[in-house]
Amino acid sequence: MRGYPDAGTQGEHVQRREVLLAGLCWPLISLVPDGAARAREASRSAPTPFGEDTVAGLARTLAAAPFKPQAQALPPSLAKIGYDQYRGIRFNPAKALWRDQGLPFQAQFFHRAFLFRDRVDVYAVSGGQATPVVYHPDQFTFDGAPAPTENDLGYAGFRLHSPINRPDYFDEVCAFLGASYFRAVAKGQAYGLSARGLALGSGGPAEEFPVFRAFWLEQPGKGADHAVVHALMDSPSAAGAFRFDIHPGTETVFDVSMRLFPRVALDKAGIAPLTSMFQFDANDRAGIDDYRPAVHDSDGLAMINGRGEQIWRPLQNPSVIQESGFEDTRPRGFGLMQRKRAFADYADSEAHYEKRPSLWVEPVGDWGEGAVHLLELPTGDEFHDNIVAFWRPTQPLAAGREHRFDYRLHWCNDHTWLPQLAAVARTRIGAGPKGSRRVVIDVAGGRLAKVGDGKDVRADVSASKGQVANVVAHPNPEGGGWRIAFELLPGAERSVELRAVLRDGAGPLSETWLYRWTL
Repeated sequence: MRGYPDAGTQGEHVQRREVLLAGLCWPLISLVPDGAARAREASRSAPTPFGEDTVAGLARTLAAAPFKPQAQALPPSLAKIGYDQYRGIRFNPAKALWRDQGLPFQAQFFHRAFLFRDRVDVYAVSGGQATPVVYHPDQFTFDGAPAPTENDLGYAGFRLHSPINRPDYFDEVCAFLGASYFRAVAKGQAYGLSARGLALGSGGPAEEFPVFRAFWLEQPGKGADHAVVHALMDSPSAAGAFRFDIHPGTETVFDVSMRLFPRVALDKAGIAPLTSMFQFDANDRAGIDDYRPAVHDSDGLAMINGRGEQIWRPLQNPSVIQESGFEDTRPRGFGLMQRKRAFADYADSEAHYEKRPSLWVEPVGDWGEGAVHLLELPTGDEFHDNIVAFWRPTQPLAAGREHRFDYRLHWCNDHTWLPQLAAVARTRIGAGPKGSRRVVIDVAGGRLAKVGDGKDVRADVSASKGQVANVVAHPNPEGGGWRIAFELLPGAERSVELRAVLRDGAGPLSETWLYRWTL
């Protein structure tokens, strides 16, 4: 299922998959041993001190105790409503947090119901004090769904608005809704892929979905160009504290600080996880009968490893689940990118995939040894996320201690890494002679514009199995840049790892192209 409900602030009908699992969350008052209902009622609007270590302290306390899920009970009027009814529940923008204060940010809230049954407590922070943001039904309009009479239901999540496209309109910049999922846009973009707080056991039979239980929204100054959000995360295996410093604009940047407190040793933790959708493109459209040339939120995994090698791995929609691990030490960055930016690349006047963000993860500090993992799952439609990427440390994260990961998220159209290298613009794969597969890779940019007659340019292509034949590299005047072409003769092999790079006497001319061909 697609779409954050009532997420139409980008001036178009925005679709989105809802694989965001509603987590198990309880109000913070239950962290206090005598947290009775009357204590909750008394504290609904009472401010409490708040500092930079407040959320970390709560996470540490949670991790020292057994995980305690909250019942997901809702009033009967909301317990069984469906997707269409839930979309009809809309927050009234006139009641947005900070709306009447002339600030550059406003916050609106999501109602609990449908997949999003868990209560998420929200606090507004100002002057070192955190004050609960109190739910009331009159903050919402209910079109097709019955209005509740209860005054203490809490929220399912929130979204931040700020004028990034024009100065007189507060665009939706980011949204936190469902488990530990969140997503954002930059100027001129529409929602696409998501990020998460933490991935646990992704791709396995018992994946765990940590949840954000509470948020603290710092009141921005009148001239502020950023907003700060704190989040408390919890799951059966770990608790965590997050700080998001959000800078919207032509490129929307999140500076993220995560302090993780495992209850058990985490040997399959995914740090800075990204979740996206890839159904088909010219490199992988077997069995596709669709008028559109491509359908995806992201078309490749980009990486710069600790050795300074820039890598591009086109995404696939495989017939079976496949996982790839790219071992590294002190990674410089990775991300799920959407490189195709023309309407004609997708020809979809509703989904506008050309407007979907790319998302680049830039580690801050030394992340040590580990691997960037890419998980690709089969999908038969464009409505379900099937791509996951994250960093997994080599050593398990020990229980009973704090683990810190700082990183920067770049929600962008493109990202310039090593400007001297040509980037892969397109990958095309089709039938070749005598049972081979013909592979065509277009690259553009970097030093290629200065190679003169190109006599010194060559394509290095290799395969883990099978044979590579008829390798050529030549200028591509029609599309600009250069083209690498070759034939893969897999023989009886069902899976082959491919590698290609364009070089001259001075070294690499292009980023390294990697691909897993499967039968």
